[in-house]
Formats: sequence, C-alpha cells, structure tokens
Amino acid sequence: MTDEREAILARVHQALAPLPRRAALPEYDSEIAVLRQLLAGRDLVELFTERIKRVNGLAFTEVGALVAHLRANGWLHGYCDPVLWPRFAPLFGPGFTVETAFDRKRVDDYAFGLTRAAGAIAESGTIVLNEAATSRRLAALAPWVHVAVIERAEIFADLPHAIAALGSDPNVIWITGPSKTADVEGILIEGVHGPGVQIALVL
Repeated sequence: MTDEREAILARVHQALAPLPRRAALPEYDSEIAVLRQLLAGRDLVELFTERIKRVNGLAFTEVGALVAHLRANGWLHGYCDPVLWPRFAPLFGPGFTVETAFDRKRVDDYAFGLTRAAGAIAESGTIVLNEAATSRRLAALAPWVHVAVIERAEIFADLPHAIAALGSDPNVIWITGPSKTADVEGILIEGVHGPGVQIALVL
C-alpha cells in the first residue's frame, strides 16, 4: 500500500512541477479591438448602465429611486457604509432598519449591503471593490442585495484603464452582475455564492 501511495504522490508532484517553458499567449481577438473602436466616444455612465443590465444587474443614478426599489421589494433591513449613511439617511425614511456596523454573527439578518466601490468598468458592466474603499467586504458579498456606490469619475472605459488606475491594493474583487454558477448541469443559477441582486448607484 505504501509503495502505491508513494507512486501516486510522485505523479502528483511531477504534474505540479513548473513547466520548462510557459505556453504562448493567445492571439489578440480582433473582434474585441473592433468593439472598443465602436465604444470610443461613448458616455461612460450611459455605457456602464447599459452593460450592467446585460449581465442582469441594475443601475440607478438617484438615491431616491434606489430607496423606492428596495422598499418595493421588501428589502428593508440592511447595512450601509458609515461614511455614506449621513448623506443617505434622510432619503430612506420610516420602515427601514439600517445599521452602520456589520455584525458577522447576524449575516442572515441583512437583506442588503450598501458599500462604496473602488470603480467600475463601462465595457463589461463590472463593479470593482477593494480593501481601501470598501468598508466591509462581507457586507458586499453576504446579503442577497448588494448596492455598490460608484462615483462617475471612477468609471473606466475598460479593464486595462481600471487596472492602471487602481494601483497596488492587495485585495481587489471584480463583480460582473449577480453571483452565478452553471456547475456540471450547465443550468445557470444566480445568487449561489454571493448576492442574487447586484445594483450600482452611480453618483
């Protein structure tokens, strides 16, 4: 038995050993280059709003519209970044219970989490979270509804522009629409490993 075990482990170690040379990079897709030319000159907020809808996300440009959406769906208990709450509090009104300290022991109590984003990518409708801007990452990833607050100036045209602007933050999360998985059956299910509703609030 020991010899068989050693033989299996040896094959595993061999498979994990560094390759003598790296595989060649794939050729750049010319269709992507054409797409970027077509997107040139577009208003980035308008483009981001259009793209996030294509990946089953939502975008609002007014806090009042966001609050109305949360109320209409019965999402009345949540977390808000303490930096944002003084600005948003007057617009939430009665019926809402909003906490500015996220309690890890009561993760299931929060219907929504409202956090700041580091930026967004217009081309793909992607929201970017990082260590510096996002107050509590768990508040962005655990509730059923995540609302990312994005400044207009922090919407980048594409991924290379976003990477160049974000610097060397040690923890960056790229979110393109609600959490989703297709697993082995190939049936797409949303909200399995994270929020089932992804909203961007562009200010």
